[in-house]
Amino acid sequence: MDVLVIGAGVIGLTTGICLAEAGLSVTIRTAVPPEQTTSVAAGAVWGLVRVGPPGRAAGWGRAGLEAMSKLAAEPGTGVRMVSGREISRSPLEPHGSTELIGDLRSCESAELPDGFTYGWHYTAPLATMPVYLGYLRDRFERAGGTLEISTAGSLAELAGLAPVVVNCSGAGAHDLVPDPAVVPVRGQVVIAANPGIEEFVINRDQQPPWIVYMFPHGDTILLGGTNDEGNWDQDPHDHIAERIVAGCAEIDPRLRGAQILGHRVGLRPCRPEVRLESEPLDGGVLWHNYGHGGAGVSLSWGCAAEITTAVCG
Repeated sequence: MDVLVIGAGVIGLTTGICLAEAGLSVTIRTAVPPEQTTSVAAGAVWGLVRVGPPGRAAGWGRAGLEAMSKLAAEPGTGVRMVSGREISRSPLEPHGSTELIGDLRSCESAELPDGFTYGWHYTAPLATMPVYLGYLRDRFERAGGTLEISTAGSLAELAGLAPVVVNCSGAGAHDLVPDPAVVPVRGQVVIAANPGIEEFVINRDQQPPWIVYMFPHGDTILLGGTNDEGNWDQDPHDHIAERIVAGCAEIDPRLRGAQILGHRVGLRPCRPEVRLESEPLDGGVLWHNYGHGGAGVSLSWGCAAEITTAVCG
């Protein structure tokens, strides 16, 4: 084993892929399989949300936009290009990262739901996460990688298992490192039958811990959500799900009475800045790759490429 990766969310899987496809022998150790990680609850449209530092994040995000746009052209990846809107009832400026998107424009009044006065329209990669995580796992294993279900008690226990260890433990880094700068931001979403919605919608009105968004995935639609900082609860709650559906139906009445198919909860690993750096680990090297907030899918390829370049020289 050349590399041991801790964590099998989108960050760990993508890092494992890049290292394995570079010719290294890679094992991913994870407490739960990919389909049970926080990543499965993501929307997941490309965008740099709650993430820093701005300069490095923009570079990683640019690489992610390019990689995911290419994946959208490949069958079976779970990624496709989808148009949608970010809307608000008050003056709205687009995120700085959206300048990387070629078709960004202001919404016309006819494109805005009742009560909304500002908005932006653009096209971006959107991943159906259960499918995308399955694709990533298959790609990792096709490259010769091994995935094992096992809990890492501490980083010290990992010393000597491989010359390179990569810590992609997400919110788990709070205790594993330990790193008190990592704060979970709980996200609960509802999976419903899609009544015919084709474009995503993100309500940019600031109402923490509540946020409203909808991401169509063919016959289903993911409805959100919550932005509950410091909450470690991973169980879905009915009263939260009811409020989520009501908030989305207020924007698009077609969702009233929608058939509910499931619930998901994930803990966004928020940190003032992504931690992507190395340190010695008992004769080897430990790379940290965590703290991606709500932008793990968007940053994963850029961060994985940086680590792979450093490890492979």
